[in-house]
Amino acid sequence: MGFWKCQQYPRVARIDLKTFRTSEIIELPNSGGNHSSPFITENTEYVVAGTRFSVPPDDKNGDVPINTYKQNFKGTISFISVAKEDGKMDIAFQIQCPGFNFDLSQAGKGVSHGWFFFSCYNTEQANTLLEVNASQKDKDFIMAVNWKKAEEYLKAGKGRKQAVRYAHNTYNESTHSATSEIRTEVTVLDSKELKDICYFFPCPKSPHGCDVSPTGEYIVGSGKLAALIPVFSFDKLQKAIAAKDYIGEFEGIPILKYESVLYGEVKKPGLGPLHTEFDNKGSAYTSMFVSSEVVKWNIKDLKVVDRVPTYYSVGHLCVAGGDTKNPNGKYMVAYDKITKDRYLPTGPELSQSAQLYDISGDKMQLILDFPTIGEPHYAQIVPADIIKNNSLKFFKMEENKNPYFSNGEGTTKVVRAGNRIDVYMTAIRSHLTPDNIEGIRMGDEVYFHVTNLEQDWDVPHGFAIKGAANAELLVMPGETQTLKWNPDKVGIFPMYCTDFCSALHQEMTGYIRVSPPGSNVPLLFSTGKNLPAADSAAKK
Repeated sequence: MGFWKCQQYPRVARIDLKTFRTSEIIELPNSGGNHSSPFITENTEYVVAGTRFSVPPDDKNGDVPINTYKQNFKGTISFISVAKEDGKMDIAFQIQCPGFNFDLSQAGKGVSHGWFFFSCYNTEQANTLLEVNASQKDKDFIMAVNWKKAEEYLKAGKGRKQAVRYAHNTYNESTHSATSEIRTEVTVLDSKELKDICYFFPCPKSPHGCDVSPTGEYIVGSGKLAALIPVFSFDKLQKAIAAKDYIGEFEGIPILKYESVLYGEVKKPGLGPLHTEFDNKGSAYTSMFVSSEVVKWNIKDLKVVDRVPTYYSVGHLCVAGGDTKNPNGKYMVAYDKITKDRYLPTGPELSQSAQLYDISGDKMQLILDFPTIGEPHYAQIVPADIIKNNSLKFFKMEENKNPYFSNGEGTTKVVRAGNRIDVYMTAIRSHLTPDNIEGIRMGDEVYFHVTNLEQDWDVPHGFAIKGAANAELLVMPGETQTLKWNPDKVGIFPMYCTDFCSALHQEMTGYIRVSPPGSNVPLLFSTGKNLPAADSAAKK
């Protein structure tokens, strides 16, 4: 399975990599924008999501002056549990934190298993002109979260039940349909009251990336306004916590000394470090946004050993398995933020650019420069066999549990119940059944339940109606999908297959007749029988 996030509507989705369909979507209450997400704990105990924009909590009065940010705005970290048997998600708990902007995050692994790390900016808690007012301090924070300790508090009943409202949607592969429920409660742990869940340690300056080495020992902060790369030690973090080596606290969260947690600094790596990935030979790779390059450096001695240009202003990086305990270390992709002159101006937004490098040797070698979609963000490279060998080729007809399933053309029908019309339809190369429908009236609500009768890989069928407000269906072999249509005028409406399926794909069409309200045109449907009178007589 894979996970996806939406920032504008804070939510996380689970993707079934056998079908590349969305299996589940869960909204995130108390969140103002889901950016440091979706990041996964080492054994997929949790999908973790931090809010980019702090906002007043959902159970508080949100009608407050914006300039009361420091008093009323909070940041929320969501821990979404993932069931081992079927992958289903549930918001296990949330941690209420100070009103910062939580940018990116990564789970501890190996020696740091049980911890999570978040980069935080706008520790000034500015609410306007952030490019100036949120860039005042030389150092912001990385927040270390002890989620194992949070679990202990949760079991001890230390969480507060909070009234919220959020949607949880799931897709059923047997019925080929989705269900939605509204949930009304989450459990919140308060970092101000439970002082050994969260810890801050300083990180220069406006940190963006927050990356953990394969062993879990090193945490790399990338301050996008910094000219160095700080590398922090998990072992030193634990010792500093044990010694209470604090320089203060912020809203109840202890702030550790920078020097007490720091392993060392990569000096003069370039300008504008953003993200770091790792290989299997002890090297790290950091993107430099301002100087448009990727810098390779040694994790142990922090020496820069190579650098290559990118085109231009590189942001995210991807090394195969680079955020796991066992990176592949053969390839790296650099995802650039600005294109300039790389490709033809086919706008309005230019194509984004990316570069593929061979990193198997001492020197990084550019092997492909290619366009991609913008703005390219985090990606993963996995062995092809993991996807290919588990791919679902088609849905078996005998396992189709959709209540509107048509098991062959002989079971198709059109049924009226008041102003609701249900069309039980099949699609197979190269016709629809039925392909002529009459007796639909203005004011009817029409549901087309289309079953793809193919039992062969890579033969999907599409379905669309001229002028339908919700575009089209894509129906995979053996699957049943439903399109809802409200005709908006009297007349004849073509319907057709929208996904190329055969040499006679263009002929895979039909017609719907829509009559005025109260019309006495009978409800009729057929395929291959509704011939002109002369043709019908000739056939007799």
